[in-house]
Amino acid sequence: MKILAIDSSGLTASVALVEDSLTIAEYTVNYKKTHSQTLLPMIDEMVKMTETDLQTIDAIAVAGGPGSFTGLRIGSATAKGLGLALDKPLIHVPTVDALAYQMYGCGDIICPIMDARRSQVYTGMYTFYHKEERRDGNRGERQEKTGEDKSAGAKLTEPVFQVMKMQMAISVEEVIHRLNNYNRPVVFLGDGVPVYREVLAAGLKVPYSFAPSYMNRQRAAAVGALGIQYYKAGKYETAAEHRPDYLRVSQAERERTEREKNTPVTVRAMKAEDAAAVAEMEHQIFSDAWSERGVLASAANPQTICLVAEKGGRQIGYLIAYMAADEAEIARIATVKEQRRKGVGAALFVRLEDSCQEHALNRILLDVRKGNVSARSFYEKQGFTEDGIRPQFYENPKEDAVLMSKTL
Repeated sequence: MKILAIDSSGLTASVALVEDSLTIAEYTVNYKKTHSQTLLPMIDEMVKMTETDLQTIDAIAVAGGPGSFTGLRIGSATAKGLGLALDKPLIHVPTVDALAYQMYGCGDIICPIMDARRSQVYTGMYTFYHKEERRDGNRGERQEKTGEDKSAGAKLTEPVFQVMKMQMAISVEEVIHRLNNYNRPVVFLGDGVPVYREVLAAGLKVPYSFAPSYMNRQRAAAVGALGIQYYKAGKYETAAEHRPDYLRVSQAERERTEREKNTPVTVRAMKAEDAAAVAEMEHQIFSDAWSERGVLASAANPQTICLVAEKGGRQIGYLIAYMAADEAEIARIATVKEQRRKGVGAALFVRLEDSCQEHALNRILLDVRKGNVSARSFYEKQGFTEDGIRPQFYENPKEDAVLMSKTL
């Protein structure tokens, strides 16, 4: 089988064509250009040089993370685009596994370390071992044995790649601690080596070495070779299904989370451009979710009060109420899961009551599932009282509705 392999998980950009046990071509660049500049031209040049029709490949193997967030996104987007255009499956190869696979046949512990910043590394622990096939002289039966026994009749088979510890994001001190516990020689490779070389030397109590320059960075040929094994084992996916594995959130996401912690909740009138975000929240929260068109229709209705709660520029809750006579009846109120019990619902009610006063409304009505005890308790804290039961009002599943109201 023939595989197009892509690795842009680090500073190195690498693409390869691998067919069974043969690397047809590999193009690797470790230079200060962005992967968006290099990746597609590299693939194009390699395909032209080898006179390869991409329709003849069986799958696309891509280093699926961890690694540089931007690099992974560019690599995944390239692989997904080609996969969709060519109608080919994608093989998600863990980046650290592919790095380790370059040390083929090594019986030491193989420890790739990629600099993850913030005093952490992306790493894993691997080795290769041999299965021996021995013919029993008395019975003529074949037996498999792990080890280094070189007794008569033993036949050494292909090295087996063993994942001792799956890829992870941890501190380099934790890496040292774990390796010292194994009490076995270890070989390091990856862009974290020059960053943490002195720390490793100071902390390790086991014999160690570093891979040579031609084996210590990402190579697409290793991604392709491991990808063929994954494909034969049924480990592949459609282009639409593929997602990079970041192992931890990006710096931008961490900064956004920190901003959100210190940013107050604001509530404003819902706009037409909020409809998509509100509809998405509907589908995440309710079994009878409203469509984007339904949300838009409510927002455009002059007899509704439609509010959106925001934090850090992101919509995190909403409320839709219908006005009739001197009353407002709440049709929808919700908060995204991670922002619940943080005052979002209370902020929506404060703004709703202000709007009711502006429209000279004297009473707010709502209904809630009888079994939703936490919601009923929340409404009571907002000053609502129970007025009665509407039997079997809710669908999916069938349940009574508790009617509640608050006089302003």
